Amino acid sequence: MILSKWLATLLGGTLAAQGALAIDLTINDEASLKSAAKTVATTMMDYYNARDSANIPGKMDGTWWEGGSMFMTLILYWWVTGDTQFNAAVQEGMYFQKGDDDFFPSNYSQYLGNDDQVFWGLAAITAAEFNYPEQDGQPSWVSLAQGVFNTQYPRWDTSSCHGGMRWQIWPYQNGYLTKNAISNGGLFQLSARLALYTGNKTYAEWAERIWDWSATTPLLKQKNWNIADSTTCGTQCTDHGDYQWTYNYATYISGAAYMHNYTNGTETKWKEGVEGLYKTSQQFFPTSGGNLILSDITCEPLGNCDRNQITFKSYFTNWIGVMTTIVPGTYDMVFPQLQASAEAAAKQCSGGDSGNKCGIRWTKQAEWDKSSGLEQQMAVLGVLSANLVPFKNSAPYTSDSGGTSKSNPNAGTNSTANKIPVLNTIGTGDKAGAGVLTVIFVTGWAVAVTWMIRGG
Repeated sequence: MILSKWLATLLGGTLAAQGALAIDLTINDEASLKSAAKTVATTMMDYYNARDSANIPGKMDGTWWEGGSMFMTLILYWWVTGDTQFNAAVQEGMYFQKGDDDFFPSNYSQYLGNDDQVFWGLAAITAAEFNYPEQDGQPSWVSLAQGVFNTQYPRWDTSSCHGGMRWQIWPYQNGYLTKNAISNGGLFQLSARLALYTGNKTYAEWAERIWDWSATTPLLKQKNWNIADSTTCGTQCTDHGDYQWTYNYATYISGAAYMHNYTNGTETKWKEGVEGLYKTSQQFFPTSGGNLILSDITCEPLGNCDRNQITFKSYFTNWIGVMTTIVPGTYDMVFPQLQASAEAAAKQCSGGDSGNKCGIRWTKQAEWDKSSGLEQQMAVLGVLSANLVPFKNSAPYTSDSGGTSKSNPNAGTNSTANKIPVLNTIGTGDKAGAGVLTVIFVTGWAVAVTWMIRGG
């Protein structure tokens, strides 16, 4: 008996080292998917609750934007599973960081980028679309999304490149002279989703403006459906930073999907955008994963993804999964890869003392990549939740189809964010002066704020 126990212990340790304690998953079984997702979400929230900044709801250590993106992931998780155990933490964090109903809180506003803020807006519109519980005395979810829109669109910058959103908001920030895909794609997606939810054509007009402007730059090359990560004001947005990231493609694909639904499929540009961009995104399903398993190819093969980049696959899978509910004919295009990615991701969840902490290199499958953290859990939770979307057999709500979150088109208009100079009134002389000021600001602030600037 003693020998048998010794052998069992030895065998158990050997199997754990080989990754045999990975999360068990049957991909076509709803209960199995829910159980796996719950395990991953629970570990993610263990990281969240153990953070040093735990006394600040919604604030992560060293980053602010990631709280909004995590809540966005948890809201979809709640919708597809019905698990309410994390709702109180989500509500507390979302309301605590709402600022002047625009997710631009004064404690962090001096170093935020447009992309940082828009992720909280995307979390809020997600909550509105799925009738996520609201608290009495708090602004509605959709109004918080509208608050983000109302503070962002005045920053549309025609002083360079004939339009576009700058990456950063303030002249002293590294990235202020850059216009990037996620800031523009994020506002594009938010505008499209607000258009569909509210029926207000103003949001649709802005969505189309951002899409059409992006297509005049390397940020959205419709000829080959390639998305450049960034371009710069100094070249009038003719240069391009060509790092390829999953979330850049997904945010434009998602926005196009919502616009396709908003226009009832009458404008072919949106369906063509969805299909063209998804075709180009096949680069993120490399041969190392049989062309079926998702990988952020710019950093994963080298093992040097930073904490931001580790989360990108969560947004890709969430947005692509929901897309299938509003664009007919996309399920067969998307779900074989989402399913294979989920199975591979679950096998990566074999690390740590618990035997189910998740790595990020899903293409390695059963061989845990030795990485772990909140971001890795978020990525896996995203793909598991995406695979539960078909079991809901319903699309996101709108105000005309059962959505209960109440619109407030004036939300955020009294915000301190509106004190930021509007760039589309700057003249030639002002631009020259602004360039000088930018150099002064960057030089003077570099040491003081560099560590904060991309907290998100």
